[in-house]
Amino acid sequence: MAKYFGTNGARGKTDLFTPEFSSSLAAAFATWAGKGKILVGRDTRTTGEMVESAIVSGLLSAGSQPVLLGVVPSPTVEFETTKLGAAGAIVITASHNPPEWIGVKCIDSKGVSLSKERAEEVEKIMEAKKTTRAQWNEIKEISEYGQAASDHAQAIKKWVNAGKISKRKPKLVLDCGNGTACNIAPQLFAELGCEITTINSHPDGHFPGRNSEPTKENVADLMATVKKLGADAGIAWDGDGDRVIFIDERRGEFIIGDKSFALCVELALRKRKGAAVTTVATSNAIKDIATAHGCKLFYSKVGAPYISEKMIETKAVIGGEEVGGVIWPEFHYGKDGFTTAAKIVEAISEKPLSKWIASLPEYYNAKTKIALEEKEKTEVIEKLKKQLEKAGEKTTTIDGVRVDRGNAWCIIRPSGTEHYARIFAEAKTQKEADALLKEFEQKLTALKK
Repeated sequence: MAKYFGTNGARGKTDLFTPEFSSSLAAAFATWAGKGKILVGRDTRTTGEMVESAIVSGLLSAGSQPVLLGVVPSPTVEFETTKLGAAGAIVITASHNPPEWIGVKCIDSKGVSLSKERAEEVEKIMEAKKTTRAQWNEIKEISEYGQAASDHAQAIKKWVNAGKISKRKPKLVLDCGNGTACNIAPQLFAELGCEITTINSHPDGHFPGRNSEPTKENVADLMATVKKLGADAGIAWDGDGDRVIFIDERRGEFIIGDKSFALCVELALRKRKGAAVTTVATSNAIKDIATAHGCKLFYSKVGAPYISEKMIETKAVIGGEEVGGVIWPEFHYGKDGFTTAAKIVEAISEKPLSKWIASLPEYYNAKTKIALEEKEKTEVIEKLKKQLEKAGEKTTTIDGVRVDRGNAWCIIRPSGTEHYARIFAEAKTQKEADALLKEFEQKLTALKK
């Protein structure tokens, strides 16, 4: 089992990500990826340059050529990996976590982040000290590529109907969260012809404007600004730009990730028939939309790498998850908050966002999390699985345990990055979803004792 890597990358603080550890991890990844260019991008965190320097040393020591992209979003690095023909990439980001956290995502030559299982291979190389070491005359030069964000933005502008957007000139409020979105979003949407107002739009690894995760509580200023300005939409990204959320124009209401992903599935399948992929923790609205278009829906474990792998396997045309991460394979196999935002802005140039959301299948959800230590997570959820099987419940155990009861369902799964078990319930009414959540929260709490 992987010791450092979770659902999507390795995360820790300065006590884990020492220069020695970071360098060793990079050298092991370079050995795993094979000789060639390894792209390196980072988010706005204060620890970014420290970790980057160590990672570059590790890559050089293993005979790889580091290509520094600077402070750029994760999806930009994933996009450039295939565009520049790199052997792989490393993104230094802790995504939506607080500023003291550090993280590293390793990406293969196809632009797919390494899952926990594949990352275990890298860990084994590191732990066994079997890294390739270059001789003095095999050390490559460090190169820099400063056009990555521009490349990504230009590709997005060519992909969407830029004419439709510029004609409508939608009024947008962009909350960049002091993260990597600062370096691409304002320019992208201004060049698409939108009237933009920005908040938290200067890069700052302390995240002074708001917490990095774009939850409803954290984007209260964005909601208020959309309402005050009468904007067509509000858009907010997390620290590394792979996740995006939206605020509607009607009352400045927060749109949950399930609904924005469902809208993306609707838009994608209208244009091109094909399979869709989502996780076992995503709304039944996705299933309803895929069925309505005569398309297949495939499920994966929770986490972008698993969605990506299943999309490649099934040749899917769209994939994503409930937190607001959507994968568009025309660009790359990583979640992309900017391509997603541009596609939805194109849609609202046709009709208001609130009307698009109102046209989707209606479900209600409730979620919570219970603190559990690493060992407890596995033990308690295994006990719950047995209890539910004994009771004759309809369960799915791809990732944690999901219980289906007609149009309602609940999933209980261990967090891949934190010491929690997450519980998510969905039903046709809020009352039913809340009751289902409470039932399983009580079950899990009882088993914890």
